[in-house]
Amino acid sequence: MHTNVKPFISLLLVSFLSTCLLVGCGGDQRADDGHANDQSLRKQEERARQVADSWRGSAAAAAWMQGYYPMADVVQKPASGWHSKADEQAYETKNFVLRGDLPGAPPAMGKVEWGNGKTLTRPLIGAKKTYQSFALDRSDGPRLTVTGARLGTTTIVTSRGTATVPAWLFTLESYDTPLKRVAVTPSKLPRPPIGQARQGAAGGLRSVARLAGMAADGRSITVKATHGSCDEGPLVKALETGESVVLYASIAGAKSGPCPGSMIEQSVTVELSKPLSDRILLDALTGRPVPYGDPNGPSPTWT
Repeated sequence: MHTNVKPFISLLLVSFLSTCLLVGCGGDQRADDGHANDQSLRKQEERARQVADSWRGSAAAAAWMQGYYPMADVVQKPASGWHSKADEQAYETKNFVLRGDLPGAPPAMGKVEWGNGKTLTRPLIGAKKTYQSFALDRSDGPRLTVTGARLGTTTIVTSRGTATVPAWLFTLESYDTPLKRVAVTPSKLPRPPIGQARQGAAGGLRSVARLAGMAADGRSITVKATHGSCDEGPLVKALETGESVVLYASIAGAKSGPCPGSMIEQSVTVELSKPLSDRILLDALTGRPVPYGDPNGPSPTWT
């Protein structure tokens, strides 16, 4: 009996290619020593250099240096800390209930002060809208109770250093210190002077999802990067110049063959040769500043 195997082989090939397109199997990265090969790294660094050069002296860089961009949580927990695991869970799940009145419309504008004589006036967000930005859940689980709010100030790390900014101070039931939420709106992100590269181009270049934290001395930063389930994890390197730090991410040890189409987010710490200070933190793939925080979390910033 004669069996035609060509259609079957074609179906297998299509399935394999589709899976690899989803996650990335083999391709520009090798599993030889768990790191991207030299040629791939050169392509990634070349793209990072292009991004750094495009931002240097650009109108976008000038706008960035004159704006207000928070680089830390705009929602700040009570200074006394959470009283229980249940309260911590309520905060993490954004489960709040309001039992009291919130102030009406605040002054239209508020001032951001950097302590070096530099200030910036930005629109303020009302107490009710601010409350709604972090109180997103109404479930029956553990909840935190807000009983009121007043307009005050707090300090926050920004792209230009630590600043004192207007903030709503929300009173929590059974807490002596308030939950703070920055009340001033960030500046509009300037249009990047370079377009986005194609995902996986430039030697397997990938995007850095977001900034997750920074050392107190600014000599190391922690970012969130993604990878698949058939590799050794994300690899993030930095190209440093006097004006910027460009991060270029890839996958280490990608393996050839079919791979489940899962995406994993992982923290990666990047050491810098000197403090980040007011240098722009850029993503090589997108050509844009790396945002802080999760856009869908309790503390989104200027994304």
